[in-house]
Amino acid sequence: MAGLNAGVINLAVVDDDRMLLDGLASWLAGDPGLRLAGTYGGVEELLADRTPADVVLLDLVLRDGTDAADNVTRLVEAGLRVLVISVWLNLPQVAATFAAGARGYLTKDHDLPELASAVRTVASGGTVYSPELALACLNDTRPQRPRLSTREREVLLAYASGMTLNAAARHVGVRPETAKTYLDRVKAKYQAVGRPTYTKDQLAQRVREDGMSPVIGDMP
Repeated sequence: MAGLNAGVINLAVVDDDRMLLDGLASWLAGDPGLRLAGTYGGVEELLADRTPADVVLLDLVLRDGTDAADNVTRLVEAGLRVLVISVWLNLPQVAATFAAGARGYLTKDHDLPELASAVRTVASGGTVYSPELALACLNDTRPQRPRLSTREREVLLAYASGMTLNAAARHVGVRPETAKTYLDRVKAKYQAVGRPTYTKDQLAQRVREDGMSPVIGDMP
């Protein structure tokens, strides 16, 4: 990620709230560590533009009617880190976006310094466990199988098959620390649906329970 290497976080925003976008542009101009790489009304527009971004700030509900979890999945599959924001808290949708690979969630009533802190956390590979996200996960009534991104699933299958973390990372083509981040997210997602998973044996058990195929691809 070029922005991180240069000491500046490139932020792309997918939101159709013009007032928010104008406010963000003004605010980011005063923060030398953050740069607004582009603003978009929809995910399709961002992906078509191929903007290099370290973090994507994604509105939960867009006027184009696209599904929030599907939007997150598309961005994550494109190699982007996503922080979801919204005006109001829709628990099922928030839980679904986290399961789809979002790195966190904030309501828009948080102040700008909190948002900046969250963006930096996500850019560094962390997850923003806000009270709203925790509430959404605790009240999640969706089926008890978490939705994993392709990369998360690839690392999980390699590691659960008996490989060491380093070997799993080489197999998938990522760095060991990146593979560890994927495994941590897999464990967090199972935790969020009430299926605590901490050890390698438990990860292998979840693979068997959920009928995951060793073929790389989307979850069945």
